[in-house]
Amino acid sequence: MKNLQVPFSESEARQLQIGELVVLNGIICTGRDAVHRALCEGQTASLPEELIGGVIFHCGPVMLKDEMGQWRCIAAGPTTSIRHEPYQATVIERYRLRGIIGKGGMGNATREALRKFGCVYFHAIGGAAQVLAECVVRVKDVYFLEEFGSAEALWVIEVQNFPVVVTMDAHGGSLHDEVASLSQRRFKKLLHRIT
Repeated sequence: MKNLQVPFSESEARQLQIGELVVLNGIICTGRDAVHRALCEGQTASLPEELIGGVIFHCGPVMLKDEMGQWRCIAAGPTTSIRHEPYQATVIERYRLRGIIGKGGMGNATREALRKFGCVYFHAIGGAAQVLAECVVRVKDVYFLEEFGSAEALWVIEVQNFPVVVTMDAHGGSLHDEVASLSQRRFKKLLHRIT
């Protein structure tokens, strides 16, 4: 398993290969549909510096304020990434992202942007929102909270020992495509046996 400090360089992103297990440490930003749309449309009067050259997590975390008035992350599961496909390539290019965290993989436009700009797609475990929330050690800031609401806001969070798998790399590789192709071949063999 590889430990990776966020932010990391384009060179470090290009060294990662599909199937590689990674533990992320550092500051990342969350962003779902509304944030991606805002980033593409230029609604960016004020943005966290950590977004530039950083990592964006397709996540609508559950946040609560504690008795001291500080935000605390209760759940942080990945959302389905393909929903962000219309925006993701533009966001990668414009903000020079080095990593995207989500689930389910993304399409060809994102794959090309990963290759062109030196970015990787990390798959996070779906259905483990409370476990992943334990990796969030601090909520640093929040943007677009009033405009979009808590789930759609851009949260700036610090993570420690956040487990992910590289499933799309900066060389055009996609573990999602490999698994789909293997499944199709096996399905055809099974179908051939019963017909």
